[in-house]
Amino acid sequence: MKTPSAFLASALVLGAWAITSWAAATGPVFYGDPPDDHHPWAVHDRNRPQPVRVAPGTFSAPEQPGQPPSDAIRLFDGTDLSQWETDKGAPAPWRVRDGYMEVVPGSGGIRTKAKFADCQLHLEWAAPAKVEGSGQGRGNSGVFLMGRLEVQVLDSYNNETYADGHAGAYYGIHPPLALPLRPPGEWQVYDIVFRRPIYRDGKPVDPGYLTVFLNGVLVQDHAVLEGSGGHMGRTRPGPFPAQGPLSLQDHGNPTRFRNIWYRELPPRPADGGTDGYLTPEATLAKRREVAASIREATAKSAVATDPISEMLGLMESLVYELERATSERAQALAEQYVASLKQLTPAQLPAKRDEARRVRDAFKYLVKFQRLPAEFAPLAALEQLIKEQGWDKRRQ
Repeated sequence: MKTPSAFLASALVLGAWAITSWAAATGPVFYGDPPDDHHPWAVHDRNRPQPVRVAPGTFSAPEQPGQPPSDAIRLFDGTDLSQWETDKGAPAPWRVRDGYMEVVPGSGGIRTKAKFADCQLHLEWAAPAKVEGSGQGRGNSGVFLMGRLEVQVLDSYNNETYADGHAGAYYGIHPPLALPLRPPGEWQVYDIVFRRPIYRDGKPVDPGYLTVFLNGVLVQDHAVLEGSGGHMGRTRPGPFPAQGPLSLQDHGNPTRFRNIWYRELPPRPADGGTDGYLTPEATLAKRREVAASIREATAKSAVATDPISEMLGLMESLVYELERATSERAQALAEQYVASLKQLTPAQLPAKRDEARRVRDAFKYLVKFQRLPAEFAPLAALEQLIKEQGWDKRRQ
């Protein structure tokens, strides 16, 4: 959360009126629609938290895996299986060599020791170069998100099988939208976005979604979750645990994997996030939190010699929450501000031109969006003063 000085330096129509040069450089904090019943932030709200800076990774080449983004958590870097185990917690028995891990047929699946949920997952896999078998018996494995929802791994290159069992399938539920497979033996790339189902009191709040890119081609498009999927049986929507491991399947084929990493995703509105379309209750709570933060910071920095800063800080908080004592104090300061302008001599007034116009614009914004009374006397007085001084006329 910004300090009051930063609020005022950035300005809203509530902004750097005390520091005019900053206002010119950065523009207003608010000049779009204010918060509403489902959005705690104004349009273009500069109090809204900034996105996290992430250094991008690099793309893989056939002979060399790429590097993950700076905030990614590596699950396999090509050197060992120390982060993996069997379903019974024993050391992972798969083979590691030349920068990849390989299924040892008959040894069983493996899973990560780490548990996580909503994520962006990157994983590269390769079916055996020597083609053996057909259908589901050819280069078969699986990527199990949270240990339960399977994204199919299969050598689907010129290999016919049931549609919801191809590579890129949400297995048993959604066939892939396309089959952008490279020939067997070559590396295939999965980029997966997973959002788990969220339930409250046994009822769905958010069903969860699966998006999958295979070799850069969209094969699952924000698919609504219908349970974990599986072989032959139809699964139904239902809750998932809070977290779970990533599991890889042993299906009897020496499938290879490399360059496995994930990025945790921020919470959705249904899971406590504040970006997006929120419930009225969540929106109100966040708006109150922001308003209280602004009021607290304004109180700490308020000085008698700078009543404009206090006025604008308090008025900024009214954009988020109409609080009676704050509103009364802000309106009293506005009246004092206008009175102080009227006491200036004709020689002193021109220096207040830009400040007065910015304060006037702030008052107009707050009146327009019903944060100040429709008949707000300081606004009318400022309008009259600006008109008398010709301050809204274009300079020649």
